Amino acid sequence: MIIFFSLLAVVLIAATLPLVMELLIVTSALFVPRRRTQSSPSQKLGRLTVVVPAHDEELLVGRCVASLRASAGKAAQILVVAHNCTDGTAERAREAGAEVLVYNDPKAQGKGHALRTGFAAALAAGADAVAVVDADSTVSVNFVPMIHQALSEGADALQCRYEMKSTTEKGNSGLASLAFRGFTFIRPMGRDRLGLSSGILGNGFALTAKTLREVPYEAFSLVEDLEYHLHLLKAHKRVRFIEYAIVSAELPVATTAEVSQRARWEGGRIRVAKMWTLPLLREIARGRFSMVEPLMDVAGLPLAFGVSALITVSLIPLHVARIYGLLSLALVLTHVLLAAWAGPNFFRTLRLLVMAPFYILWKFRLVPRLIRASHSQAAWIRTGR
Repeated sequence: MIIFFSLLAVVLIAATLPLVMELLIVTSALFVPRRRTQSSPSQKLGRLTVVVPAHDEELLVGRCVASLRASAGKAAQILVVAHNCTDGTAERAREAGAEVLVYNDPKAQGKGHALRTGFAAALAAGADAVAVVDADSTVSVNFVPMIHQALSEGADALQCRYEMKSTTEKGNSGLASLAFRGFTFIRPMGRDRLGLSSGILGNGFALTAKTLREVPYEAFSLVEDLEYHLHLLKAHKRVRFIEYAIVSAELPVATTAEVSQRARWEGGRIRVAKMWTLPLLREIARGRFSMVEPLMDVAGLPLAFGVSALITVSLIPLHVARIYGLLSLALVLTHVLLAAWAGPNFFRTLRLLVMAPFYILWKFRLVPRLIRASHSQAAWIRTGR
């Protein structure tokens, strides 16, 4: 029996160690003083184009464009790429004041193709930098000015704070929003504090024209943002995190839409992990130890599955396993509390944690979908509203 428990502990510790190391790195970094940045521009940023990839978003694209216009004024061009649309997305975008590029190619499925087409059009028109905002999102008023400032200070690429808000009282949605904040705010901010690349989250990021020419956008998976960030890392490019410029979207209200969205995201990450684990290990073997954190991020279990495994480790009747499990769970709790503190309604969020076991069980129901998504090619499936 001891042999069985020992083997089980080894398997579970090996499975959870990347997640634990990732959380240890990024969470502890929040207690490190902020890094100083340049206070004056080192170069003048010329033309900025905000590319808005849109697939059947006639209901929300006008709101997105209006938000961008309020932020940009005359400081940026807004280009909506209406990709394989079957509704009035292009018309609504024009009415709101955006330039529109209609791109129809049934063979080019997925957001990555829309981004590559929009980037190419922007660069051909003379853009010095591009930013990306999804058509179902809105931005803070300081969004475009802060992008201008950061790129003028010499950043190759940047990621703004990305919030996914829950608009219902459902416990699952509130916990999903909390988990998302940990992933899109706590982790990038921790990386940035350490001088690491903060990552690209697919919405609210920006790149200079020079960066795009040196690292062409050739990412077409279900998680094209993660894939492209890994290409940037391989090319020694760092993404800065801009925490005070915010892009916001809403979690799906319908359960079926939420399930589909989570399955695509996490299944896509599994696929990228299979493709990139060995290349990242080779980079580390060559002496690039800054790639350790990206490797932990790629190889780490989703938080809900990791917590389940750590609880199991804590119950194994072996002293070392219990210490590892309990310390790791304390680290997870610290990470979650920081994410809750960074969002609205801290005490209401704490009350939602009572629902965490049910949320974890709900996530386990997604496992068959995650497996299917990890084997599928990218397809742009509009999230139901």
